[in-house]
Amino acid sequence: HLAINEYKLLHITPLLLLSLKACNSITISVSSIDCGSHDVDTPYGRVHCTMRGVPKGDRPVILTYHDIGLNHKTCFDTLFSHEDMQEIMQHFAVCHVDAPGQQEGANTFSTGYEYPSMDQLAETLPLVLKHFGLKSVIGMAVGAGAYILAKFALDYPAMVEGIVLINVNPCAEGWMDWAAHKITGWTHAMPDMIISHIFGKEEIQQNHDLIATYRHHILNDMNQYNLHLFVKAYNSRRDLDIERPVPGINARTIKCPSLLVVGDNSPAVDAVVECNTKLDPTKTTLLKMADCGGLPQVDQPGKLTEAFKYFIQGMGYMPSASMTRLVRSRTASGSSVTSFEGNRSRSHTNEGSRSRAHTNEGRARALTADHQRSRTHTDTADTSVDQAVPKSAEVSC
Repeated sequence: HLAINEYKLLHITPLLLLSLKACNSITISVSSIDCGSHDVDTPYGRVHCTMRGVPKGDRPVILTYHDIGLNHKTCFDTLFSHEDMQEIMQHFAVCHVDAPGQQEGANTFSTGYEYPSMDQLAETLPLVLKHFGLKSVIGMAVGAGAYILAKFALDYPAMVEGIVLINVNPCAEGWMDWAAHKITGWTHAMPDMIISHIFGKEEIQQNHDLIATYRHHILNDMNQYNLHLFVKAYNSRRDLDIERPVPGINARTIKCPSLLVVGDNSPAVDAVVECNTKLDPTKTTLLKMADCGGLPQVDQPGKLTEAFKYFIQGMGYMPSASMTRLVRSRTASGSSVTSFEGNRSRSHTNEGSRSRAHTNEGRARALTADHQRSRTHTDTADTSVDQAVPKSAEVSC
């Protein structure tokens, strides 16, 4: 028996050592990307990034970008610390990007520093991906960050597999808005201007604790000089120049699946609806969150997480993810205006087709899979549009 055991040991040991070496090499390659804070050098200055989790093979990383007056913590901590988000984070690493000088404890830029434009901020993102060795991302962004990620998706479609845009405004600031900001800038502090950008009038008048919390953050936690430069860059943005695709014409549009999110009490409702009219209706879903204000990811993180989970499943990831909050249903849009219905195909990966649904525990609005799904769309500008024209899916929850 001893001889046999020695024979087995002599033959098994090399295989065991080989396996251990392979495991060590895998460990080294995976851990080469450190979790935590990174400063990525770009031609437009250093970009502060925070990596949570370890990228998993060729799977995309969730990349976030915040709005003016916020950073990645105040914008996304509530969402990504929610219990329902933990299942998603088991499948995806998360890379939070802070605009230059907006992170906690940021040093004041030197006098004469030229803050990057919104277009230039979008140009920093390929360098962020290169820094972490990433091939692609699923983007999630709010307000100014949503504009930046949308520009990134337009210019680098191969790097963006899907995108969630909250409170996105694809249009340049009009001259009336510009004049209003100039006038209010003379009589009101910058925090009040930012508060009116993020929150709707109803929220400002009724939710005093929430508004006080964010006003305190803007005043005490943000570098005021750096924040002024970021706000100025956002107010100087250009039109995103997105075109709704027309058969036979190569339009400039976001090519990946897109989820547009806005609270029904948000000041960005009109801008988000406008963006919806410019995107590919076969790849875009507009999600209006009922009883929700300017920060859906803060007001109702569980509901947004569930919508995000369906969105990811629609891209072919997380096929066995639990769906506990929402109920699947096929209904018309909650709007009283004209609704349109038709077929729509979705992109799939080798993991198979997935279904998605969004609803509010008792009021369901849904998307269904198997290569076809019903969809509804409201158009307040023109209710006489030909019903044969494909419409984006509009979902209320």
